[in-house]
Amino acid sequence: MDKGHTLPQDIRDLRHCLRMKSKYAILLVFVVALVIIEKENNIISRVSDKLKQAPQSLMEVNSTDPGLVLSENGSLLSLSELDSAFSQLKSRLQNVTLQLGGTREPAVAQGPRRHVLLMATTRTGSSFVGEFFNQQGNIFYLFEPLWHIERTVSFEPGGANAVGSALVYRDVLKQLFLCDLYILENFITPLPDDHLTPYMFRRGSSRSLCEDPVCTPFVKKVFEKYHCKNRRCGPLNMTLAAEACLHKNHVALKTVRIRQLEFLRSLVEDPRLDMRIIQLVRDPRAVLASRIVAFSGKYETWKKWASEGAAPLNEDEVQRLRGNCESIRLSAELGLRQPAWLRGRYMLIRYEDIARSPLQNAKEMYKFAGISLTQQVEDWIQKNTQAPQDSSGIYSTQKNSSEQFEKWRFSIPFKLAQVVQSVCGPAMHLFGYKLASDQETLTNRSVSLLEERRAFWIT
Repeated sequence: MDKGHTLPQDIRDLRHCLRMKSKYAILLVFVVALVIIEKENNIISRVSDKLKQAPQSLMEVNSTDPGLVLSENGSLLSLSELDSAFSQLKSRLQNVTLQLGGTREPAVAQGPRRHVLLMATTRTGSSFVGEFFNQQGNIFYLFEPLWHIERTVSFEPGGANAVGSALVYRDVLKQLFLCDLYILENFITPLPDDHLTPYMFRRGSSRSLCEDPVCTPFVKKVFEKYHCKNRRCGPLNMTLAAEACLHKNHVALKTVRIRQLEFLRSLVEDPRLDMRIIQLVRDPRAVLASRIVAFSGKYETWKKWASEGAAPLNEDEVQRLRGNCESIRLSAELGLRQPAWLRGRYMLIRYEDIARSPLQNAKEMYKFAGISLTQQVEDWIQKNTQAPQDSSGIYSTQKNSSEQFEKWRFSIPFKLAQVVQSVCGPAMHLFGYKLASDQETLTNRSVSLLEERRAFWIT
């Protein structure tokens, strides 16, 4: 009987104990909750007071909506709105920092930042056309930066080496468009010392590298292999050049070392870039005539064959010419097919059309690039395309352009023109260059060797 009475009493005691513990636990939780709520209110109150103390001018500069930050009684509406307010404030402050020059981003943004690549081959007039972009003050222009890479990376026509070199060219171009000029230091010989070099190829052809603040004081007894044209500057400081690039509105590069348009796809699709590719072409007969003069040693075989004709023309030379024409044609055909990745980003233009109407075509190129043409560029074009006679320098950019572009017709024997026409016929047909049937036709300026078509093709 005692056991029967004792067991229920134990159970009642256990239940009573558990009820008391539950009450204390609930009370403890309630007290902790009150403390947390009080601390949260204090935090919100302090934040609200800080925001009310912020200068009104800062609110105006950052364009933060006061209605989002503060309610009518000066308190924040909710913690979620607090997060939103601080996110907006952080974003606006970053914009103010950019405007005050606190970072290396462009100080003034006038529309989207464009990246323009002038893609050509040697002796097509690319130096002249490149000046259309070099002369504009808000464009950071580089003249043939890939020259250094070509002398460092092995390049052979066709095969794995050619593909490998093209990929290196592509990757270097991408970094240059992003203003990473340090990438060139890996290819400049001798290596730059503390980011300083007097060996930047044709530095004087890039105005951005010869103007303040990139043009540092001249250093005596320092040999400058490539110097600025109109002023004396110290060795090129890559850090200053990179910063100058970042502060320009746009970037433009000219190169004659990219032949295959398809290798540029990763640049076009890179979200950090807004690419515009301008492919410049010229009558291959004119190109050969110009190369024979400019690169006399390399074209000695052509000259001897044209003047003497005793020995047959080297087949390797002919095949090299054919390969050059075909690579240009294939790239142009790819661009004109308007693949989705290239649509609106490719322009094909003939040098002859630019020479006949330089200002009109400059305007078309700028329109395509999405950049406003300045009076500075127009003045340069007017001054440098109406020269009474061409400069004697083979790299001169001062031309009587409407007369100059056909001078080649009187400097190349018809037999050389025939060879070019036979191996470059498909490219000539695509670009609208007519074949000459004999020497008389070749030298008769009343007979046009240009098909009248649009001066440009844009896709």
